Parts: sequence; structure tokens; C-alpha cells
Amino acid sequence: MTEQELIQEFQKNRLHIILAQLAPTALLAFAAIATPGIASSDEYVKHAFALILLASGILGALAEYSAAAQAQAAIDDLKALPGASKLRSRVIAFRPWLEIVKFVTPTIFVAIFGFILAGLYL
Repeated sequence: MTEQELIQEFQKNRLHIILAQLAPTALLAFAAIATPGIASSDEYVKHAFALILLASGILGALAEYSAAAQAQAAIDDLKALPGASKLRSRVIAFRPWLEIVKFVTPTIFVAIFGFILAGLYL
């Protein structure tokens, strides 16, 4: 692939990372608001709500992780090409930050999920 194609691949995956965070963030925001009402509901409703959050969280984390890993792969291929443009250098310098997307962001979502579960069941 050319430098331009690799940078476009990186940008595509960066967009996927952003989009993959929207749905779980919106769902968790809704859950934070809805938890007090759902906590007083029937046990089946509480369990269904918790499982919806869990499934959505897993899918969101997988989407973020895979997009970040693919962006890192594009950066690794970009590093192997000869030459150096300023844009290319900036994209390459961004590579370590993708570890946050892969590990820190899902960890924060897990912590939020734990607090929502505590609000549901405790």
C-alpha cells in the first residue's frame, strides 16, 4: 500500500473508534438515568437490563479494540515505507495513544457497568 492509502486506512479506523464509542456512551448515560427506576422493577427486568448493558459493552469494546489494532497495523506498515512527510510522522507518533483505546477505555466502561449493577442490585 502507498503512504496515502495507509493514512486513509488509519483515518478510517480512527473514525470507527469514535463511532464505536458513541453507542456505549449513550447507553451508559441512559442507564445512569434509568437505573433508579429499573432498580425498583421486577427482577427479570433488572436482569434483562444488566444483560443488555453487558452485551452492548462487549460489542463496543470489541469494535474499539479491533479498530485500534487495525489502526496500529496501518501505522506499522506506514513506518516501513521509505520517506517521511509531516503528516506521516504525526500519524506514527499517535500509535502509543491507541493503547488507551484498546485497554483504558474498556476498563472505564467496565467500572461504570459495575457501578450501574451496584445501583440495580444493592
